[in-house]
Amino acid sequence: MSKVRAARLRDDGWLTPFFPALDRRREQAEALTKRLAKDSGSLAAFAQGHKHFGLHREADGTWCFRDWAPNATGVCLMGSFNDWKESAAYEAKRTSNSGEWELKLPADAMRHGDLFRLRIRWEGGQGDRLPAWGRRVVQDEVTKAFDAQVWVPEQPFAWKNSAPTSHGPLLIYEAHAGMAQEEPKTGTWDEFRQNILPRIKQAGYNTVQLMAVQEHPYYGSFGYHVSSFFAPSSRFGTPEELKEMIDEAHGMGLRVIMDLVHSHAVKNEVEGISRYDGTLHQFFHAGDRGNHHAWDSRCFDYARPEVVHFLLSNIRYWLEEFHFDGFRFDGVTSMLYHDHGLGSLFTSYDDYFGGRVDEDAVTYLTLATTLMHEVAPGSIAIAEDVSGMAGLAASPEEGGMGFDFRLSMGVPDTWFKLTDIRDEDWNMAWLWHELTNHRADERVISYVESHDQALVGGKSFIFTLIDADMYWNMHATSLSMIVDRGVALHKLARMTTLGTAGHGYLNFMGNEFGHPEWVDFPREGNGWSFDKARRKWSLRDNPGLRFKHLADFDEGMLSLVSDEWSEQPPVLIKADDGDKVLAWKRADLVFLVSFHPVQSFEGYGFQLNGGVYDLVMSSDEPKFGGFARVPIPQRYECDAEGWLRVYLPSRTAIVLRSRS
Repeated sequence: MSKVRAARLRDDGWLTPFFPALDRRREQAEALTKRLAKDSGSLAAFAQGHKHFGLHREADGTWCFRDWAPNATGVCLMGSFNDWKESAAYEAKRTSNSGEWELKLPADAMRHGDLFRLRIRWEGGQGDRLPAWGRRVVQDEVTKAFDAQVWVPEQPFAWKNSAPTSHGPLLIYEAHAGMAQEEPKTGTWDEFRQNILPRIKQAGYNTVQLMAVQEHPYYGSFGYHVSSFFAPSSRFGTPEELKEMIDEAHGMGLRVIMDLVHSHAVKNEVEGISRYDGTLHQFFHAGDRGNHHAWDSRCFDYARPEVVHFLLSNIRYWLEEFHFDGFRFDGVTSMLYHDHGLGSLFTSYDDYFGGRVDEDAVTYLTLATTLMHEVAPGSIAIAEDVSGMAGLAASPEEGGMGFDFRLSMGVPDTWFKLTDIRDEDWNMAWLWHELTNHRADERVISYVESHDQALVGGKSFIFTLIDADMYWNMHATSLSMIVDRGVALHKLARMTTLGTAGHGYLNFMGNEFGHPEWVDFPREGNGWSFDKARRKWSLRDNPGLRFKHLADFDEGMLSLVSDEWSEQPPVLIKADDGDKVLAWKRADLVFLVSFHPVQSFEGYGFQLNGGVYDLVMSSDEPKFGGFARVPIPQRYECDAEGWLRVYLPSRTAIVLRSRS
């Protein structure tokens, strides 16, 4: 993956009044890095709390448990090894004024697989807690209670494959292991490895983005209400099974990144870290600022060094222990602003600076990306930010936050807005602007839809277009103008988004073949049903259904992408609002897309300044569910004036490749 940036942050003249603020951000990040690394020597050396805190087996076979609980008056381990009773032998001792506790135990005090909790006492109260640095948490199938588990396999996992070398644009397959299987149940890491990874590879994606990796008490939270930040969710299997899945993905040439939730934490006090030592402000802001009312969760205090230590160590842990290739940082907008960006339009550069911005969060994110690139130079940092914060994906040296990419969250909004507008009223110039609008100094990832659009209350893009007809008329021989329109626009939206994508493209699992309906996890309101929390691969594999046509189209579309794609941005040739036609050139490809609902154009002209072109793909091919109105193969040559003339059917995209 090239690190070349098209422009520098300070090439933006509109930012000139804010250069001092950018300088302060850079200086604050440098100062905090220096302060944190004072004793350890580097930020990477500082971010190793996971090697110190938590439960560890020493080289001689004995055990050592350490924790940070500054307000606690006592910390005791209780588990299956001592009949879940407090005892002096398992009582930790306070070792520092900063609130560190330590317990050393003989080799036979516990064993692999034992369950345990902490009993933490404080002035005026006490409570059971799962260790904040715990690496393994399991849920009892009957009582539904969570406990920490001693997890020290006799043999460490043996990695077989190195991470693939990064090159070309990111083609991301966003996936959730639990809902990846067709059976109405919770899927596993092993099943994902065996059944889904080959599909992702065959489809042409080069990066898997895993959701819901960190342990979370409520399955229906989609993994975004994290309780145990260092524990991979046991719902899907063991840590070793997750490692095996990542290792096999690497062997297939796939990079694996994970959704990292550092924007907030679940409110749960036994399973989570809220009120961990008896106070609400150990990890989080005190008072009302510590509560995210829209998400019903807790907000981290990024000004506290111990919190920064916890979160930075979490980053290093996932990179080194599980060989993840990077992170999609969830909820970055919420982190950046005191009001979490809720209800804001972000129409002025003033919105990115001043009192509304949480500068401590800005500093933390800068340190997070710096750490990533220090300990894993090829790792990928993606920001989920809807605000367009200036400097988010610029270098820390310029006062930026160092992200490699920002999700282009306005693109799916654009497509779903169009579903509420008559086809005849679609504005091509507006569509082009929305698809290509991003800061010159940042790299972006575009997508038609992610999991967000299909959650309860929403629908997938194609289901929004087709609705109930999807249940009856998706057979290849069915006659339905509604389905014909939905299938055509599904393909055009994806081709146009990929063809104009700045530096990467994302698809949510199953949407490549037009997975119907919405996503809904088992909950009381749906009778604890798994029906909408799975992927119906049989639809994709059935040659008699249009779902297979859509999947084959997606595969063919991705095969067009070249390694040089990211460095050669799309160049507009034509945006004709009357004809509903968009045309652009990218690398050696020319994309010609007609959104016109009824009119086909004979001899439609495009000014290309000469050359000979081959037709390499058409959305109207029969294998893609089209009507074969554009024969393949076909050769085109510009006339003496440099015009290329083609037959362009209604609701069709064709792609030409230059011979020169």
